[in-house]
Amino acid sequence: MATVVSGNVLLIGSAAISVSGVTATDPRHEGPAGSADPRTEAMLSELAELAVLRSIQTPTHPGEASPATRSRPSLRRRILGTAIHAAWEWVARNGAVGPGDGRARRFGSFGEGSCLAFPLGAVFGQRWIHIGKDTLIGPSVSLSAGMVPGQKMVSDPVVSIGDRCMIGRGSHIVGHFSVEVGDDVHTGPYVYITDQNHGYENPDEVVHSQWPNDVPVVIGGGSWLGTGVVVLPGTRLGHNVVVGAGSVVRGSFPDHCVIAGVPARVVRRYTPEAGWMSTAKPKQPPRVVPDVGGEPD
Repeated sequence: MATVVSGNVLLIGSAAISVSGVTATDPRHEGPAGSADPRTEAMLSELAELAVLRSIQTPTHPGEASPATRSRPSLRRRILGTAIHAAWEWVARNGAVGPGDGRARRFGSFGEGSCLAFPLGAVFGQRWIHIGKDTLIGPSVSLSAGMVPGQKMVSDPVVSIGDRCMIGRGSHIVGHFSVEVGDDVHTGPYVYITDQNHGYENPDEVVHSQWPNDVPVVIGGGSWLGTGVVVLPGTRLGHNVVVGAGSVVRGSFPDHCVIAGVPARVVRRYTPEAGWMSTAKPKQPPRVVPDVGGEPD
């Protein structure tokens, strides 16, 4: 699709719409049954209304703009807005990465039915990243294996994402040794998962210069990670774990539990015998201090 503004004429693909006049042609939008695209019909309807106003309204005083003339900038803005949003939808649809695309072939594996939504985040080290079937990686998600593009890795896969997963917009999965995301894992937006932290043991050296520590991360199948969750190195989540929004997670957690907080702790847990149970400590009633006084001496 090409969108060009020339003078008072807006060109969209093979369509030509006169903004200052009232004529419009758009053969590209004719459907198989001769029906026009709804967005084109809406624009043509607005143009027709403008033509009627211009034909029946004239300025009250010489030099005064008619209502139709005064409304012209608003009409132009609506037409431009429609064109811009249509163009963006086209770019997003065609910019997504799917099986068989050149970018998909860079990955260690890329399952059928999976998709990287447009726009992509920072994506590199694809050779060591494996994506299962029917998985959706949302817009602006960063996937990386290693610190910089072209780095040789010592393990394969470095990042693996299972089948039927959904990774929310703006999330980061940053692998250096092993990040394993099981099947049917869904995340909210802006989740951060990594298997590496910088060391800080030497007090005489700046932190970013110290050798990092890599500890594998496992996200169990069927889990849900809420918005803004941070998963730190060494985390192991069981199956069907719910992580509350904004939690910072490190350590091992069992199947079928709800964790939340900074640092994250188990707040609910399921057992076959008792079902779902809260693990929060019950509030203690206020302590009553007995009155042992008497009349002062």
